[in-house]
Amino acid sequence: MANTEQIAPPKGPSLIIQIAMLLAMTGAALGVGWFAGTYLKNSEKPTQPAKESHEKKATHEAKKEGDTGPALVDLAPMTTNLAAPAEIWARVQLSLVFDGQPPPGMAEDVHQDLLAFLRTVKMHQVEGASGYQHLRADLQERAAIRSGGKVKEVLVRTLLFE
Repeated sequence: MANTEQIAPPKGPSLIIQIAMLLAMTGAALGVGWFAGTYLKNSEKPTQPAKESHEKKATHEAKKEGDTGPALVDLAPMTTNLAAPAEIWARVQLSLVFDGQPPPGMAEDVHQDLLAFLRTVKMHQVEGASGYQHLRADLQERAAIRSGGKVKEVLVRTLLFE
């Protein structure tokens, strides 16, 4: 004979207990949120920036000395193919930061030198974040050498490989 005795399924907590736990957890979350909000609201206020008179004095003194400060020169976009593989094209937009006003024609000389350098770059040299940093360092070094140290930084505005 077969055993026909049925086993009752195990019962979980009743519906009232589940609703009570849900309300208790919701109340606890509201309490923690309220406490955190009041704590952050009453935390230390940020310090106020220096008054504008300091900035005006500094710019006035710089103008007295005749120093024009750094100059930013945007270069024309460069589009060229890489050395290897030759079917990969690169489009680069750069800006040069000069220490003072650049001599006439120097930005164009640096532009042509950087374009010639980009034609020698291989794709494996510029892959990944470290490749980008090496490319940027090489561009800065070439620009500084070509300008006789007058270029302080090369800013990469756009770099696209296709």
